[in-house]
Amino acid sequence: MLFDFTVTQTLIVCLLFVWTGFVRAGLGFGGAALGLPLMLFVNPDLLFWLPMIGTHLLFFSGLTLRKRLHHVDWHYLRYSLWFIIPPALVGIFGLVSLPTLWLNLFIYSITLFYGAIWMLNRAITSHQGWVDKALLVTGGYVAGTSLTGAPLMVAVYMRNVDRERLRDTLFTLWFTLVTIKMTTFIALSVDLHFKQALSLIPVAAIGHMLGLKTHDRIIRNEVIFRRWVGAGLVVVSLFGLWNLFRNGL
Repeated sequence: MLFDFTVTQTLIVCLLFVWTGFVRAGLGFGGAALGLPLMLFVNPDLLFWLPMIGTHLLFFSGLTLRKRLHHVDWHYLRYSLWFIIPPALVGIFGLVSLPTLWLNLFIYSITLFYGAIWMLNRAITSHQGWVDKALLVTGGYVAGTSLTGAPLMVAVYMRNVDRERLRDTLFTLWFTLVTIKMTTFIALSVDLHFKQALSLIPVAAIGHMLGLKTHDRIIRNEVIFRRWVGAGLVVVSLFGLWNLFRNGL
């Protein structure tokens, strides 16, 4: 039994990792952003889930990229990392030092923001260089804290990277950021829950394969997909925030 969970909790965890794998492969981003708020209902400790999500992201992004590195926009990736990595490091150290309650409030608040703009069919957009830099810095910090900064950085990448190279460039960005995060976890002696993460890879692989097969369909119907997912995120985030306040925030 995974993590001493009940049978019901174990089944829920498996379904959540199918979902994160599906989103990650189907959209090219957002697995953590759309899965982590749900996982916190099972266990509210971010450091319990993030190492496992990171292990899966390294595995599946590496699997996807092994024959597609020539599709990566290396020029823009190298440029953007100058603005992303420093705040990401700050976010990682905040993750291991801030109270769990504050971190969960941060997760549900930013997820509520994502959900609202998706549900209302609004988009995070950038049309100027300084806005690009601000979104990259903010997204890097959020990614360092919780791995949920993808929508902020994607807004910039969509403007600066050709669409046919976008998903592979984003996968390379996630691989880079998670490598830094996992290395920091190891240096700080954070439990990676590696055996448990490996045991969940076959489950996540189901979602990953479904995401790869439906990627084109999702992109063609992205507005509808985002609206439904956004509505779900709003409900989950509001319930999560209510739960935090009920328990004495």
